[in-house]
This record gives sequence, C-alpha cells and structure tokens, in this order.
Amino acid sequence: MVEDGGEEEAEGESGEVPAAPLQQQRCNGFLPGKEAAGGGQRAAPAAPEAEEMLAAGGERREARLETRLSRRRLAVLAVFSCYSLVNAFQWIQYSILSNVFAGFYGVSFTQIDWLSMVYMVAYVPLILPATWLLDARGLRLTALLGAGLNALGAWLKCGSLAPQRYPLTLAAQAVCAVAQVFILGLPSRIASVWFGPTEVSTACAVAVLGNQLGTAIGFLLPPVLVPNTPNDIDLMAHNISIMFYGTAIVSTLLFFLAGVVFEEKPKYPPSHSQAVLQTKPPEDYSYKQSIINLFRNIPFILLLISYGIMTGAFYSVSTLLNQMIVTHYEGEEVNAGRIGLTLVVAGMVGSIICGLWLDYTKTYKQTTLIVYILSFIGLLVFTFTLDLGYLIVVFVTGGVLGFFMTGYLPLGFEFAVEITYPESEGTSSGLLNASAQIFGIIFTLVQGKLTTDYSPRAGNIFLCAWIFVGIILTALIKSDLRRHNVNSGIMNLDVKAVPVDSPVEPESTTLKIQSAL
Repeated sequence: MVEDGGEEEAEGESGEVPAAPLQQQRCNGFLPGKEAAGGGQRAAPAAPEAEEMLAAGGERREARLETRLSRRRLAVLAVFSCYSLVNAFQWIQYSILSNVFAGFYGVSFTQIDWLSMVYMVAYVPLILPATWLLDARGLRLTALLGAGLNALGAWLKCGSLAPQRYPLTLAAQAVCAVAQVFILGLPSRIASVWFGPTEVSTACAVAVLGNQLGTAIGFLLPPVLVPNTPNDIDLMAHNISIMFYGTAIVSTLLFFLAGVVFEEKPKYPPSHSQAVLQTKPPEDYSYKQSIINLFRNIPFILLLISYGIMTGAFYSVSTLLNQMIVTHYEGEEVNAGRIGLTLVVAGMVGSIICGLWLDYTKTYKQTTLIVYILSFIGLLVFTFTLDLGYLIVVFVTGGVLGFFMTGYLPLGFEFAVEITYPESEGTSSGLLNASAQIFGIIFTLVQGKLTTDYSPRAGNIFLCAWIFVGIILTALIKSDLRRHNVNSGIMNLDVKAVPVDSPVEPESTTLKIQSAL
C-alpha cells in the first residue's frame, strides 16, 4: 500500500499562499449558505475547527487548509487507464473486423455495427443511476464495478466462439457496455480528487488517453490476430479465441489490481477547491438539485451539445472506418486498422499536449474553440482525399484528423468541471458522455446508411455539417472558470457562510500547500 508522506515539508515544494476571504455570495444552490444581514461581510471558515470558534464567538484566529499530494495518485491513474484501455479495445474489436465477423456469424454488417452501438445505447439510460452511485457510494465502488463487469463481459465472449452464437456475443458486448457506464465518467473525478491544481488537466488527459489507447490497440491488434480466412471457419474461430481469452485474462488481472489500489480519496485534499468542498456535510448534498443546477447552467448546456456532436462524430468515424477504407481500397483490412491506429495515437498526443497547455494557461474556451475548428478542417481534408487512391495520403489526413478530434475529448471534460464547479465532476462528465452516445448512435446510423447507399464522402459531409454547428455553439459559451478562481484565491462561491448573528469579523484564510513525498 502506498501511503502519504510524513509531516515534513519537502524543500521547494511547500509554501503558504494567502487566499482571499470567502465572499458571502449565492452561487448555484449546490453548497447553500446563509445571507448576511445588515450588509456586513462574513467570512467562511475553512475548517470545522474554525467554524466552531466562530459559532462560539471566540476571538479572531487564523485558519489553515492543508493540502498534499499522495503518491498513490499515480497508481490509481495507471490502473484506471489500463482497465479503461481494455474496455475501449472490446468496443472496437468487432467493427474493425466487420467483414470477418459478418462472415463468421453469418449476419449483416448492420448487426455487426450494433456490437459497437450497444455501447452507446446502454450508456444513455444508465448514466443517471451510475452518476448517482458515484456520488452516493463513492469512487472505489464505481471503479470496481467498471473493472468487474469489463472482465465478466470478456469471459462471456469466450463462450461465443461458434458461428451460431451471435446472440451470446451481443449479450457479452452488452455487459461490457454497462461496464463502460462506470468508466467514462471517472477521468475528471479522479483528476480532481487525487491531483493538484497544476496537474489536474494533465491527469484528466492521461485518464482519457487510456481509453484512446485501447481504441488504438483495437484498431491494430485484431486484424493481425484474426486474418480473414473465409474458407477455413475453424481457423477463424481459433484466431478469435486467442483474442477473446487474452482479453479476458488481462481484464481479470486488472480487476484485482483495482481492488488493491483504489481508495475513496487521499488522506489530505490535493487542492484548495477540494479542501473547500470537503467542508460541506455529505447530508447537505442533493443529487436531484445538482442535476437541476446543471441544466440551468446555459454555458454547460451549450458545451453539452457541442461535446456530443464532436465525440459522436468520432464514434461514428471509428465504427465505420473499416467500411470507408475497404470501399476504396479492397482487401486492405490490415491497413484500415493501421489508419485507425494512426488516428487514435495522434489523438493521444493531442490530448496530452492540450492537457499540458490547459494546466499552463487555463485558456479553456480559446483552446476548445481552436481545436474544434481544426477538427472541422481536418475532417474536410480527410473526406475529399479519401478516394484519391493513395493510402499514404489517408494515413496523413487520418492522423491530422485524430490529433484534433480525439485531442478534444479531455478538453470538454475539464471545461465542464470549470464552468460547473462545485457540482460533482462525475455528474457533469456523465452527462457529457450521455450526449456523446446519443449523437454517436444517430451519426453512426445515418452515416452508415449514407455510406452504404451513396458513398463514404456523403456520410462524411453529413458529419462536417454538424461539426460546423458545434463550432458556433462553442463560440457562444461564456467562460466562467469557477474552480480555477477558487484555487487562485478568488473565492466567489458561497461554500459555507457564517451565521448572521455571529459577532466575529472576517478572518483571513491561509492555504498551506505541501507535497507528500
């Protein structure tokens, strides 16, 4: 077990940062307080001890909020990223071999597409119960459910290694889809709960990167493990079994690792914003009120729609990539997987760069808008160069498209957390993912129909039109960086107000920052 460091401060990694007094200003109802009477300003106590002193009418004292970084945070992030990787691998492993599995199970391409779309369908009705569970029962239970269901679905697939067992493989994929509900909403929660303000966006990007890496491996590995052998079904079944059993073993190991590594939260909060949230009694939290607050937040609604458009377009392109490539380059299933790998790996690089950039600049809206515009341009270029007959061009344009389109994913999570603080990170990111799944289902069905009936170009132009709408919506978002303001000492949230009859004057609050080694 990895423990927090001792009480000593490491040279160069500790300091005291004076924070502005907590203003008595109503925010969004998540952390309600009492309004001051007579126009007097009241300070918010930063710890229960300070609150007791104020209630007792004691003399003015200095309150400190102690924050530290736990070593365990890196292990938590690594294990989560790994089992998120396996879940994403299981999502795309059928679609990248759509012609192989259609021949093996004797079903249509549409039925194979549903093995991908079941992830999207399962997410929408289950996201609210899943985010409630995350808020009510905590991070550890949610993480174990995601890892456990992921392993269960992988083992069920091992029983579907026969041509007549498509219903069983669909049921197994549905179990993995349910696991995804307990995975996709965790990156921003893990980053906020375990990481400090100078690394939170990077941590979120790394957590999202795990899922992207799983998609990348899902593009690359299945075509290598399961070559198309339509004249030898027994060999095809053997090759598929290697992929299924390998996935099941890895998923099981990661489930046990999650049980060892995951804890609810570190001993000390990693940031001022987390320390402030922990002063609120749990019984005061209302999940229903949190949902209402989010849907009353106009900037969040605009982000909800624009994020759904961009991510839904990525899901659709990923699902139909094999069909698009094979349409123009017959027999190039392996290269289709490599192009998908290029798309996602480039996106992983984009995610990390964007995360580091956000931690350095905090320019959330500007970065999100620029990446959105460049994704639109990338998709246009990909669309009109796909049929030129040169695979190397498709590799390049696919990489450019992936760099921006996939790199956008962690930007949306972190932007949402900023403009909705102090609402739950799991709830905001869960709603973003639900929007992405809804748009992903619609886009995949419509683009698939256009690709089959007309051409891949028609389907891609359809996506371009929607992404242009997303650019307009992103430009309309008002950038109110609430979490950043709290961490910077601009305390404009009514986190905990002093009773109106308290005779105590406003007190200064000092934030003591330590890194536990």
